[in-house]
Amino acid sequence: MQDWPLTLDKLLDHAAKWWPERQVVTARDGGRTDRVGYAELRGRARRVSAALARLGVVPGNPVATLAWNTQAHVETWYGVMGMGAVCHTLNPRLTEAQLSAMLVQSQAAVLIASADLAPLARRVMARTPSLKRVLEIDADAWTDGGLEALLAGADGEVVWGDFPETAPCGLCFTSGTTGAPKGVTYTHRSSFLHTLRQLQSDVMGLGATDSVLTAVPMFHANAWGLPFAVPAVGAKLVLPGKHLDGASLARLIREEGVTVAVGVATVWLGLVDHLETHGGETPTLQRIIVGGAPLAPALMERIEARLGAAIQMSWGMTELSPLGVCAPPQDPSRAAHISGRPAVGVDLLITDADGRALPEQRGVEGHLRVRGASVIQRYFGEENSAVDADGWFPTGDLARLEADGGLAITGRAKDLIKSGGEWINPAELEAVVNENPAVSLAVVIGRPDPKWGERPVLVVQTRADHDVGDEALLAPLRGRVAPWWIPDAVIRLDEMPLAPTGKIDKMRLRVDYGGC
Repeated sequence: MQDWPLTLDKLLDHAAKWWPERQVVTARDGGRTDRVGYAELRGRARRVSAALARLGVVPGNPVATLAWNTQAHVETWYGVMGMGAVCHTLNPRLTEAQLSAMLVQSQAAVLIASADLAPLARRVMARTPSLKRVLEIDADAWTDGGLEALLAGADGEVVWGDFPETAPCGLCFTSGTTGAPKGVTYTHRSSFLHTLRQLQSDVMGLGATDSVLTAVPMFHANAWGLPFAVPAVGAKLVLPGKHLDGASLARLIREEGVTVAVGVATVWLGLVDHLETHGGETPTLQRIIVGGAPLAPALMERIEARLGAAIQMSWGMTELSPLGVCAPPQDPSRAAHISGRPAVGVDLLITDADGRALPEQRGVEGHLRVRGASVIQRYFGEENSAVDADGWFPTGDLARLEADGGLAITGRAKDLIKSGGEWINPAELEAVVNENPAVSLAVVIGRPDPKWGERPVLVVQTRADHDVGDEALLAPLRGRVAPWWIPDAVIRLDEMPLAPTGKIDKMRLRVDYGGC
């Protein structure tokens, strides 16, 4: 057989050759959109490679990005990765200190930033000696010194894919929602295999006739691999830029005939809130792929009923490239608490707290471990392995495998509340409270207690058009959980704080309301 390295440039080459006019659409300010075909996008990405080469970037060098989901960001990704450099994505919702600390680790000398984020990028550069240059993309006008100016003068041909498939292609730091962020290095091979697994019919099952709204940020675990998977099948790639409000998403879905939308649950709740308040429909939308955190059954039903689209749950981590499991499309046996089943290429193991495999793997709760071709071996810059002697990576999640192989994430080990020497699982309480139609978002956190060590408290954001008392929120728990599990207090927020990835920021809630 031929030696055909699995490098990511081949994905865009394929799209450009066989789907040259299929569009990449970017939402802009004022409801405008930009669009480009895959063939033209590939040409621009190769000019990005030439421009970076003129700046001294060589294979293996990190190039950082601080940008939204746009055409220019996709071009930058392929331009960086295609030449063998490493694309280090940065989350613009982090602090200057956090961003600088990550850049100090990666030693990136070039940072490519969206124009509106350029001031932040320059402040970060001022405190990061290794960072030498900031280039702007997505500017409304031609900017001297921006990437577009460099593209205008870029000439010469940079060879793509002239490196081993095991070469690094990307660097992404974990969200830090449960501890200090750690870097995860992806390789071309791991990301290519992740793409093939993602495209299986019982996973995301994308095809050439799809129009895919990628609402999950490109700085969040590689946008769950969609900038690779969508071009690989010649589907339309719809990018919302920084516009994730309900009105903007509703307009984009209608105008671009979006069939599949992907992102965290809070994004789709915002879309539903907008449609319920202002009216409107999303007639082309068929599927919504949700990840980031388990979705309560009541919220799933509310989203599906209003949008007329089926929800596919998924679960993954930055360390998994990131997809771990995904519920099959139109799964007749699906349940809201089931995140999905593993596809070939990833394996799951349920263990005790010490990492020993449970003798019975189905129907029992335990600690989840994962291994596979797209699973981390060690964190960036660390010598110690992140996996055990048999290659299993401890996820930190509590989980249960159902009889049919469906994976139910039952909580985070670090979220458990120890009260009177016994454990309380917040996820079970949250699932019940979220069944109340008056509830928009609900979280249970632990608060220090002089007698019991910790006690649970409920933090809740209710819907603006609903009035509900504390007892009405807690009453459904009685008889469904142990009496001592019921939260001691209810804390109401006008707006739930969200972490940089769009998930509920439990660390902040613990600091503000948990006495941590």
